[in-house]
Amino acid sequence: MLTLTGVGGVGKTRLARRIAAEMAREFPDGVWLIDLAPLMAGDLLAETVAGTVGCPWPDMASLAEYLRDKKLLLVLDNCEHLPVQCAVLAGDLLAAVPELRILATSRQPLHLADEAILDVPPLTVPEAAEGSMDGALQNEAVRLFEDRAASAVHEFRVNDANSMAVVQLCRRLDGIPLAIELAAVRVLVLSVEQILERLDDRFRLLTKGPSNVPPRQKTLRGLLDWSYDLCSAEEQLLWERLSVFSGGCDLEAIEHVCSGDEVVSGKVPHLLAQLEDKSILQHREQGSAVRFEMLDTLREYGWERLVASGQDKAIRLRHRDWCRSLAARSEAEWFSEHQMDWLGRLTQEQGNVRSALEFCLSEPGEAWAALEIAAAMWSHRLSWSSPSEGHHWLERALAQDHEPSTIRAKALWVDAWLVLLRGDADAAKPLLEECRTLAERHGDEAQLAGAAHITGFSALLAGDFAQAFALLEEALARRRALGNRGHAWVVIFQLAMTAVLMDDPRSSALCEEVLETSSSAKAEWSVSYALWVTALDRWRRGDLRSAGTMMRDAVRLKLRCNDHLGLAQSIEGLAWILAGDEHHEQAAQTLGAAHVVWRSIGTSLSGLRHLADAHDRCESELRRHLGDETFEAAFIRGSEFTLEQAAAYALDEKLVRGAASPRPESDVTSVLTRREREIAELVAKGLSNKQIADALVISQRTADCHVGNILRKLNFTSRAQIVKSWAPRRE
Repeated sequence: MLTLTGVGGVGKTRLARRIAAEMAREFPDGVWLIDLAPLMAGDLLAETVAGTVGCPWPDMASLAEYLRDKKLLLVLDNCEHLPVQCAVLAGDLLAAVPELRILATSRQPLHLADEAILDVPPLTVPEAAEGSMDGALQNEAVRLFEDRAASAVHEFRVNDANSMAVVQLCRRLDGIPLAIELAAVRVLVLSVEQILERLDDRFRLLTKGPSNVPPRQKTLRGLLDWSYDLCSAEEQLLWERLSVFSGGCDLEAIEHVCSGDEVVSGKVPHLLAQLEDKSILQHREQGSAVRFEMLDTLREYGWERLVASGQDKAIRLRHRDWCRSLAARSEAEWFSEHQMDWLGRLTQEQGNVRSALEFCLSEPGEAWAALEIAAAMWSHRLSWSSPSEGHHWLERALAQDHEPSTIRAKALWVDAWLVLLRGDADAAKPLLEECRTLAERHGDEAQLAGAAHITGFSALLAGDFAQAFALLEEALARRRALGNRGHAWVVIFQLAMTAVLMDDPRSSALCEEVLETSSSAKAEWSVSYALWVTALDRWRRGDLRSAGTMMRDAVRLKLRCNDHLGLAQSIEGLAWILAGDEHHEQAAQTLGAAHVVWRSIGTSLSGLRHLADAHDRCESELRRHLGDETFEAAFIRGSEFTLEQAAAYALDEKLVRGAASPRPESDVTSVLTRREREIAELVAKGLSNKQIADALVISQRTADCHVGNILRKLNFTSRAQIVKSWAPRRE
């Protein structure tokens, strides 16, 4: 473990990213960057790491087991606000995972026994007497200033006329990269000499700064004070209010939370442009949308100003209400063509939702809002790092707000559903009992339907199909009476699953309804589950060819949704279908592939009795046909796949012979993210990394990293192989 330490703004994150990009080829299981700045709750650290590396099961033991045989690099960025939790996690993982390496950034060491510390110093600055242009340009701080100033004013160059002022400026800024960059952008409106003069005035104030911080931090604070004073009153106010966001935000969110009083809503886009011009904000494009982000140092400065103004609580309440609205809209629109969009958006807004929940649970009298937000997100469980995270928030909120309200009743059945997904049926029972009692007291039909629904789901998971069917029928009648087709669809899906597993003659009609309803709604995640249960029904009825096609379609959608639980179920079901079609050895290897995915989420079929019996029958049948030795050899081959390879094998994609890690020939994109596919297309068109960066409005370093990841994932060694693989697609 190597920890990069240093003052804020010195470039720890940039250095860590550069190291990670250059060493990516050394780690066959990937380089994983985890930005901890938006994470406020230290007890969610393991879940955050697990979610990033592809292990949705959130506890430390499962995470360590998932990583045990992998060779990878974890980059833990911005550890300073969670030093104890980061130290514990890093120590436990390093002890359990022999081939793990950790690169951390923090303003202070984590004090681990085997931790190597590298203090990242500021850039070197010229000697005071070094004022010649040639001599100055040999210095890295001066070169950085010239580079950033030229980005603002294309014609800018360090020359004989301004080199002395540039040297003095870099010396006064102590070589801190962020400070130099903030100063360089001022060449838009000031000469270097004017910048130096104004900076000189500001730094005289630092003698009254805090005495318990390092001199460089005083210098940075002084520069930020100066940058703040150069903003208009409206810009200053917007900067302060933007600091409430965690992980960035879009224009809609900014207008909702930050406008009002002295910030006129109609002027917000102009003010954002002004703050970006002054290097306070950054933006990145995502399709047709634009997202605004602020460096952590600048965000912290803005937050301090907001707190000093006494407006922090009012802005946090606005931020909370925006999150309430976001959660409510996602629930209302989840069963529609926008389902995947909402899934992506909620994942993107995870930092903001967590921040709002933490505020609600730390501010007296606000826990009711945490119940409302967390309960509304039942429909998008994949937006949490795991079911355990959703339970984490609901458990805390339920413990704080005991008001016997309808909001509490809803939160109770949602929490029961989440703990059932974790395999804890005993914890669900008291939650459902209290939910039912509260709903009956209020005459709340929606929550009575929720209690009946989740009680039926519990019976299904326990393998009590007759009881499950009866309870789910009751829940369906209640859901339909309320007119909520999304809630009703979930119940119909579970009724269809129950009917299939109990060989009920109504199964085909139910499956047809599930598939038709989700397809007409264009709800892709729901369609993936409809395909899965319909494939199982056709397998039961002997229509094996159709069943196999549908199950592979389900696998493809699960990959798009990043739904590993659904992926495990789909590959498992495909093994049953292959066994029924007498492809015995392929079925055994597919069972091994399914085992890879079950293992990746830290669970097994033993906790899912509704599926375990079919698995056991399939395994017994395969052992009878193949013999124990052949079965086990095929199963082990499948269990040695990576998760990506397991999915490729399930899709019956031919694997490249002789490759260290098999890659599907028929669909090379299956293991790439959406952004990586986009970049691969540009590589195939002959664009250089710099041209790709310009086209996508990203840094060249980011483009370099993406291309490296594409080569690694596809087991390629050159860009020419990407071009060759994409040629048929372009034709």
